Amino acid sequence: MRTTTGWRAAGPTTLRRTPLERRDPRPDDIAVRVDYCGVCHTDLHALRSYDPHTRTPLVPGHEFTGVVAGIGPEVTAFSVGDRVAVGNIVDSCGACAMCEAGQENFCHAFPTLTYGGTDRQDGSTTLGGYSREYVVRDAFAYPLPSGLDPAATAPLMCAGVTVWEPLRSLGVRPGSRVAVAGLGGLGHLAVKMAVALGATTTVISRTQDKRDDARELGAHDLVASTDARQMARARDSFDVVIDTISAPHDLAPYLRLVAMDGTLSLLGYLGPVTVETTDLLIGRKKLSSAGSGGRRATAEMLRFCADHDITADIEVLPSSQVDTALDRLRRHDVRYRFVLDMSDLD
Repeated sequence: MRTTTGWRAAGPTTLRRTPLERRDPRPDDIAVRVDYCGVCHTDLHALRSYDPHTRTPLVPGHEFTGVVAGIGPEVTAFSVGDRVAVGNIVDSCGACAMCEAGQENFCHAFPTLTYGGTDRQDGSTTLGGYSREYVVRDAFAYPLPSGLDPAATAPLMCAGVTVWEPLRSLGVRPGSRVAVAGLGGLGHLAVKMAVALGATTTVISRTQDKRDDARELGAHDLVASTDARQMARARDSFDVVIDTISAPHDLAPYLRLVAMDGTLSLLGYLGPVTVETTDLLIGRKKLSSAGSGGRRATAEMLRFCADHDITADIEVLPSSQVDTALDRLRRHDVRYRFVLDMSDLD
């Protein structure tokens, strides 16, 4: 076993610095020195439901970048010293129809998550990237393009690929009309990517307060969802609406924005929803969702971001301030993503 240091949950709101054990690299593993790890809303949800009395450890973090520190004997794609990125999936069955289609995120046997998952070989619980080292199958690590800043790239490995997946699968291209509801960690990356794909891109926000931010990100317009006249003018306007709003909300106003044969894609809130069938019927509109991405889409997303100089807008904090980052994230006090600098764990 290899020993490293990380931040383990001590309760629903607190993490404690502690030694962690990682497996010795298997033949197809690489050991990654984690340099930067993004802070995701999923981390908040995991901590909120964590029972400190359980024997199962929780180390959050599933979007990180770093440098290869060791390789297994069968690894040929990476060498020690290579820059790499790892996302929220670190293994899958590799044999089901979804895996064969390159959609490991939809693995029928359920993908192995970067933390809180079950290792497919030894049954241990995976411990996440809030640590100085992570050991992962080489197939689920990705070369980090030289032009991308490693800190600002970390959130691409979860938030980035989550919005990339529907933009690509729904065929967004030059001439497409895209709206992005919610301008946070997911939304700001959806705007950047939609604009780079050539789409006329509009932000949907509660007020006009974020108009300047939307413009800086490349958006062509902003519609205030609380302004009935603006929403009425935007009716049937968009081929794709990417909904990144994380709280429960009424989908009807957003479906009314979708053009005939267009799609509303839910990314932010993944709980139960209620839809009037007539809101879909009138205009042959479609309701879909997406989450994460397979290996093929993740690699494609990184190449696209490198070609178009797309990274997340971030605030970097030393990992010792992880509790501060989580507390501020709870209060939506971030523009737009926190990233932890793990070098203080040395």
